[in-house]
Amino acid sequence: MPINLKPRLRSFLLSHEGVLALLLVAEIAVFSVIGRNFLTTKNAFEIVRLGTEIGLLALALTPVIVTGGIDLSVGSLMGLSAVLFGKLWRDAHFPIALAGAATLGVGTVAGLLNATLITRLRIPPLIVTLGSFSLFRGLAEGITAGTDNFTKFPDSFLFLGQEYLFGVVPAQLPIFAAVAVAFGLLLHRTGLGRGLYAIGFSSEGARHAGIPVERRLTLVYLLSGVVASVAAVLYVSHNGQAKADAGTGYELRAITAVVLGGTSIFGGRGAIHGTLIGLFAIVVLQQGLLLSDGPAELAGILVGILLILAIAVNQLITKLASRRGPKGGAT
Repeated sequence: MPINLKPRLRSFLLSHEGVLALLLVAEIAVFSVIGRNFLTTKNAFEIVRLGTEIGLLALALTPVIVTGGIDLSVGSLMGLSAVLFGKLWRDAHFPIALAGAATLGVGTVAGLLNATLITRLRIPPLIVTLGSFSLFRGLAEGITAGTDNFTKFPDSFLFLGQEYLFGVVPAQLPIFAAVAVAFGLLLHRTGLGRGLYAIGFSSEGARHAGIPVERRLTLVYLLSGVVASVAAVLYVSHNGQAKADAGTGYELRAITAVVLGGTSIFGGRGAIHGTLIGLFAIVVLQQGLLLSDGPAELAGILVGILLILAIAVNQLITKLASRRGPKGGAT
């Protein structure tokens, strides 16, 4: 084992994820010096809490983008799910658990809607999810008349998003960790996951190889919808309110985390651990600037620069791989 450890470590450090991990370490080192109380257990868990909802979306979007697709509707679906959850609880007097289950049902239906239009009608994912992006947000605003705000949720529910287990661990962390492990196993430890990479590399080639492309795509968009609803429930618990603007802009932040983490926007390449590193590179940057009294606008500028660099690096890696491919095959 010790003999094989060095080559693996070297390979990781030279990979996109490895470079990003070093950047994350550098961020932590800098903000530990210039930020107030940055290097504390409390702040570390606060960073996890701040990244939970966007992180859930990013985890679900990773397999979607690996297939060469996109889902721009997840942020709007969060808004729709949040207000439906609030309305079912306050106006229909559903118990919290039943309102949560119904909200997951909404996410399932929304995911199936996107999947059906993409797989059955062969409409490009960008067009489909851009349409559902507007549809879901419009429905959320219609339900609330643009102003209604659901509040006064029970303390037992708010505990999930605002309190700590054992006085230290954010209560939503086990949910986030479970979803991360589930997507990691799905994408990296199953034949289904390998099929998703094949679809992203070449959907026609995947069909010729016997992979049920439509069913696989249906699954990833279905999961995207369900996880967006889970994120909505956690969002409501975290913020103590459910409004139509819940999740606004979250889809772009989640996609940024995925692409920054090394997943190719063109499909065929990506990893859950890369998405997690990309997510925390963004959240650490934002929290570090906050504790350092840096301007909030600077975080957006720096994240934008990181994203452009990440896409450029991805393109470079793709070109290098394509050049090496024929040589490897010839020898």
